[in-house]
Order: sequence, then C-alpha cells, then structure tokens
Amino acid sequence: MSGLLLLSIVAFLQNTPSSAPYYTEASIANTAASIASYYAPNSFVTVYGVNLAFATAALTADDISAGMLPTALPGTGVRVLINQIAADLWYVSPSQINLLVPNYLAAGPATLQIEVDGLAGPAIAITLSAVAPAMYQIDAATVLAVHLDGTEVNSNSPAQPGEVIVLWATGLGPTSPEQLPNQLATAAATLATSDFGVWLNGMPVDPSLILYAGVTPGCAGLYQVNLKLPDDTPPNPEIQIGWSSQMSPAQLILPVE
Repeated sequence: MSGLLLLSIVAFLQNTPSSAPYYTEASIANTAASIASYYAPNSFVTVYGVNLAFATAALTADDISAGMLPTALPGTGVRVLINQIAADLWYVSPSQINLLVPNYLAAGPATLQIEVDGLAGPAIAITLSAVAPAMYQIDAATVLAVHLDGTEVNSNSPAQPGEVIVLWATGLGPTSPEQLPNQLATAAATLATSDFGVWLNGMPVDPSLILYAGVTPGCAGLYQVNLKLPDDTPPNPEIQIGWSSQMSPAQLILPVE
C-alpha cells in the first residue's frame, strides 16, 4: 500500500466520530516501507488513526533507563498491546503511533489494540510474518544508505562501484545471539538465517560481498547491511534485500555513479 493511500485512509478515519482510539487493519503499516500488512517481530510499525493519544511525544534518551526501552511515553497514557504484550513506543500523537513489535512474538495470527488512559480501541487481527524486510528510504524512489564516513549516499554524493556502503533496514528477523526483549542491542549480532541476500537489478550479489548483516549496536529494531558493491555495479541500480522467498519492496534505487 502506498503512502498516498495511507493518507487517504487517515483522512477517512478523521471523519469517524468517536472519543475512543480508532484505526483499522489497513491503517497499520510497516514504518520503513509504508506498506500495510507487512510486518514481523522486531520490526517497526506505524499505526495511523484518530484519538490515538491526548498528547504528542517522541522517545528521548531520558526515556531509556539502563538500556531498557519504554512501553509508554511519559504524559501520554498510551499503550499498544500485541497479543496482550506491550510494545516499545517511539512516537505517539493523536493521529500516529510508531512502535517496535516485540521480538519474542511468534510469526502467525496476532491481535493489536491501543489503549489511551484505559480507553481501548478495537482489537485488530493482524498477521506477523517471520520476516518483513524493508529498507529505509530518503524519498519515494531511493533507499537510505551511507558511506563509511557516515555521510548519506544520494544523487549529489553517489556510491562508487567497489565501495563499501551501509544500508539500513527493519524486519530482518532473529539474530545470533538473540536480542533481549525491550532492550537496546549492546553488540553486533548477525542474522540467524544463512541465505540472506542482496539483489541489484534483479541479480544476486556474490554473498562474499555482504560483509555484515545484523542488528545495529546501540539501537533496537534497526538492522544494517554492510555491502561491498561489485566492481561492475551499473549506475543507479534497483536494490532489494532479503530472501528469495521474501524480498524487500521493488522499484527502489541505490544512487551509484
């Protein structure tokens, strides 16, 4: 589902008279890809709706205690329950909530419900996939990547064939060692599956060029892929990551010159 369609759903919800939180299955989307019904344990999800909070707040460093993430942001009274387990919250507002799906949930049917000061919204049936690979983007057509000096890869500063870059993603599944619930990753941990891949223009990259694929230390729910671009990488290739059975969304490019 496109971001434009999600905005249309939000506009519809805003015309729904109610004092309770209100949202639908179609308004629950993968944060990175803006696609509904595309999420997995330890992936970021955005819920759009109305009456989702009485205040606006974003996660700050002060909200994290000894590496533990909050399941409620101060002064908001908002909780998001998935299978009755409180999710970690990143941002809440009357029309949008960003959350991290608990990493110890199993793939399969689940129920998502939002509570605001004890006032419950609808219990929405969702389905969690084992993985839901999605790369973060700088715009509707371009993935987010950085050079090794931390600067953004973009049309003004494209990557070069043979260069090592870092891609940022969500929904890449379990790692080894496993991530602790509700906690920031304290060290690197690689993906638990061995057949993770990267595709450029529909062709798989040599696995030896994937230097690291796993969690980002000091973060939660954020994965990174350290990739050495092949020497014959063409300009601005389409890029996908994931598994042959479940790739990230297509039609996104990586700026390469």
